[in-house]
Amino acid sequence: MVNIVRSFCVLIVAALVTCAPAQAEKRVALVIGNSAYKSVPKLANPASDAGLIGGMLRKAGFDTVDVRQDLNASEMRKALREFGGRTRDADVAVIYYAGHGMEVDGTNYLIPTDAALEADTDVYDEALPIDRVLVSIEPAKQLRLVILDACRDNPFAKTMKRTVASRAIGRGLAKVEPTSPNTMIAFAAKAGSTASDGDSRNSPFATALADHLPKPGLDLRKAFGFVRDDVLRSTANKQEPFVYGSLGGDDVPLVPAKPAATGPQANPQSELRRDYELALQLATRDGWEAFLAQYPDGFYANLAKGQLNKIAAEETRASAEQKAKAAEQEKTRLMTERAQKAEQDKAAAAAKAAEEARIAAEKQKQIEQARAEAAEQQRKIAEAAAAKALAEKQAAEKAKAELAAKQAAERAEQAAKPTADRQLPEVENQKVAALSPAPASTLSAADLTKSVQSELRRVGCLSAAADGDWSATSQRSLTLFNKYAGTQLDVKLASVDALDALKAKPGRVCPLVCNFGFKADGDQCVKITCRAGYRVGEDNECEKVQEKKPVATREESRRRDTDRKQSESAPSAPQASGQMICNNAGCRPIAKGCRLGTANHPSNPAAKIPAEICN
Repeated sequence: MVNIVRSFCVLIVAALVTCAPAQAEKRVALVIGNSAYKSVPKLANPASDAGLIGGMLRKAGFDTVDVRQDLNASEMRKALREFGGRTRDADVAVIYYAGHGMEVDGTNYLIPTDAALEADTDVYDEALPIDRVLVSIEPAKQLRLVILDACRDNPFAKTMKRTVASRAIGRGLAKVEPTSPNTMIAFAAKAGSTASDGDSRNSPFATALADHLPKPGLDLRKAFGFVRDDVLRSTANKQEPFVYGSLGGDDVPLVPAKPAATGPQANPQSELRRDYELALQLATRDGWEAFLAQYPDGFYANLAKGQLNKIAAEETRASAEQKAKAAEQEKTRLMTERAQKAEQDKAAAAAKAAEEARIAAEKQKQIEQARAEAAEQQRKIAEAAAAKALAEKQAAEKAKAELAAKQAAERAEQAAKPTADRQLPEVENQKVAALSPAPASTLSAADLTKSVQSELRRVGCLSAAADGDWSATSQRSLTLFNKYAGTQLDVKLASVDALDALKAKPGRVCPLVCNFGFKADGDQCVKITCRAGYRVGEDNECEKVQEKKPVATREESRRRDTDRKQSESAPSAPQASGQMICNNAGCRPIAKGCRLGTANHPSNPAAKIPAEICN
């Protein structure tokens, strides 16, 4: 008996060990991109390259990815020290550096953003040797990988003072031979040569890394071979990446191969969608062309073609802008050299044509941008709908399986009981069925009408009470629901289909309509309040109050007519002629029809006085 129990326990332990999943390896990464140097011109790509590589490592499933940008000397030392602590229990450790680097006396140094390097000996104090980076990744158990995108032309070497003539300052970086096993060091360009930043947002080296390194199961040596081929192709064989160090005979992928699927198969569109999103992140012509070569047809292929059209529009715009700039420069040169008027007119016409081409290209780019964004939105909507349908299908299958299992268990339990015992659950089931609410299909006409009216009130299409009378008001409310919900329900009667369609809407469907002087605020109407001097106008908006001229009343009009008639009936006074006559009594106007003359003075006939002479 003891031996049987012991054997049984051994079998259980063996089964647990066999079924337990393999412990996933821990992978950590540190990404540094230095662009904003203080003593030399700013680099264009390292910050963007660091973001690209950091995003690639996160999508590759790394446990921690620390992305740092524009670090000075103390910040770089601190970042390496903290990363060294994370590598103590890690299986894979990766460091990516983009920025300036230099070689002095055979030793490679990474240059922080605050380095001045006025003399060649300053490199020992202001820069970090490559050995300091190797120390940080040394604790990793399986793979130690350092990627240096720092082989750019070094601007510090041109202004650096030489304290010793024999001290060698090389071009690019020097060859490195790591002493730790399972260690690889990748250069953007082989020792003694420089790398190019390229003409796009990311360098050719960073773009190729993001394309090949995250491929599951791909050995690093083969992946870096693909990177080398891509960079040589994109730089016209001027830049050749190089890898130093050695690995064992087994394949060493940065991302482990995916295990064979043993459970339910994944959505066949998931791999296609992942490749599309990777190409969308790269946003390069080569990436989209590679995607179309792999997936030439279908919904995502159409999206990829739209993205290619967008890139082509941008290239056309950039080319047109360059031509316009060149034409403008040619025009300026001809004017400066006092060229003939015909030549100047020709250059001006060329500049104008180039500017029109640039404007047309800019418009085409905007059109393609809008099309790409619309297509991307359609893709997201389609993916969300597919995911929702898949989830609903899985939930239905699960519920169906659970119900079948429950029914099978109940049948087995009833089969094991006597006949008398089986009758009791049937009676209980009948009682439960009697107490359960009746489904919509068994509701009476009045109850069904009230239920439909209540749902119409809930979605904001009916304001009347739910009285069970399917009147014209209820029919108009269901017509409104059809209009705003996009349904085609029969409005002549309250149906089960209408009740189901209304219950499927979680919130308001019909817009809120408010009376004059009120406006909609969420699900209620609030009174419109205008500031002083304004009132609610006919368009239900606040408008300024217009001042009205006083209107004469009926009594005032009657009094004004009476005064006018009296003035017309009174004897008219003599009208003035416009001349004045003055004497000792004063001045007065001369009547119309008279004139100013002279008369004898009454007491002195020899004297003359002014007089009014009338005919």
